[in-house]
Amino acid sequence: MESQNVKDTVRQIFTEYLNMNGHRKTPERYAILDTIYSIDGHFDVDTLYSLMADQENFRVSRATLYNTIILLINARLVIKHQFGNSSQYEKCYNRDTHHHQICTQCGKVTEFQNEELQHAIENTRLSRFNLTHYSLYMYGLCSKCDRANKRKKKNNNHKKEK
Repeated sequence: MESQNVKDTVRQIFTEYLNMNGHRKTPERYAILDTIYSIDGHFDVDTLYSLMADQENFRVSRATLYNTIILLINARLVIKHQFGNSSQYEKCYNRDTHHHQICTQCGKVTEFQNEELQHAIENTRLSRFNLTHYSLYMYGLCSKCDRANKRKKKNNNHKKEK
């Protein structure tokens, strides 16, 4: 029931945003919103396009998806992340603050929470700026890539010794 309440609330927020900004309230836009709020975690437009194509009654173009995502970002219902050279999106209404670890080798994105880090950022005094929200991206190597690199380096050293 919780997720249905969230979906009803975001639908209401989106309707108010569309009304205030003179945008049409189309069934496609609401179907896209509903699909996005059914996804856990990050998604790209291709994933969203595939999910929408699976729904018999709503075939939407990629252009409609991009345009609707822009409206949802402006309505503060979706957030866009730039992870390396790929754009990823996620729902942002009623979500806990979380941070992102991005592997620079394989591109894997992992979410994590750290209250100490969150409090440090939220309690930072900012000059002439009122913080409403933030995103934190940490770049490095995931343990899988790190192990693979160490194995490769070890194997290369053995070859040189022979």
